[in-house]
Amino acid sequence: MTVEHGRIVPVPDESVDVDPQVRARARQIAARLAVPRARRDVTSRRGVGDLASVPYRGASDDIDLDRTIEVLAERPIPEDEDIIVRERVRTKRSVVLLVDVSGSMRGERIRTAAATVGALAGELHRDALGVIAFWSDAAILLSLGSEISPDRVLDALLRLPARGLTNVAFPLELAAKQLGLAPVRDARAILLSDCVHNAGPDPRPFAARLPRLDVLLDVSGENDLELGRELAARGRGLCRVIRSHRDVAPALSAMFAE
Repeated sequence: MTVEHGRIVPVPDESVDVDPQVRARARQIAARLAVPRARRDVTSRRGVGDLASVPYRGASDDIDLDRTIEVLAERPIPEDEDIIVRERVRTKRSVVLLVDVSGSMRGERIRTAAATVGALAGELHRDALGVIAFWSDAAILLSLGSEISPDRVLDALLRLPARGLTNVAFPLELAAKQLGLAPVRDARAILLSDCVHNAGPDPRPFAARLPRLDVLLDVSGENDLELGRELAARGRGLCRVIRSHRDVAPALSAMFAE
């Protein structure tokens, strides 16, 4: 591998044609993928989220006495909702998707990658989402937290030609910068790649700098399973093997369940 550092390149504009059959296939796959949306749910992931005072809805028995007394002072005949309790409220997730579009990803593999981005963009629309496509360089398709249509993210990805070598370190570095201001507890990067790293510096130290790194390791062709597992371990995340687009949804569900 080389020690060259990548560069950020602009996303091709809409004048670049996208094969309508490729787009249709990617959207078809994306429609079948699902990841649970962020929501307040005190029965799952207990202890996760910010402690907030909210009206009683039958779940929590941790009464906020000060707030409840304030409410009852104005409402001598209280309803259940006038009792204020403390609950863990799930906070917004910050997720940066890193999608390998290098020369080692072609055909169905890039369509599966595009479909994964489309599905996550749709399911995470209430969260902060960033999308970075990479090869030896990288293109920022969506800055973390920007409002975007899933179809636009998908089309932007499909306008990028499969090219160049694979520099895994550079997108990890970019993701760390985007996630720098996000709460560590709910921040992560997800790497979708075959992890055949053949350009740029050793990516392992960059994985360790992320709040969390999960790896979707595409093994439908040439791949480096050992590196994929090492990156996930350094990033305190999971590595899941992806043989086809059908493996994506359960892998993502396992990652977000933690």
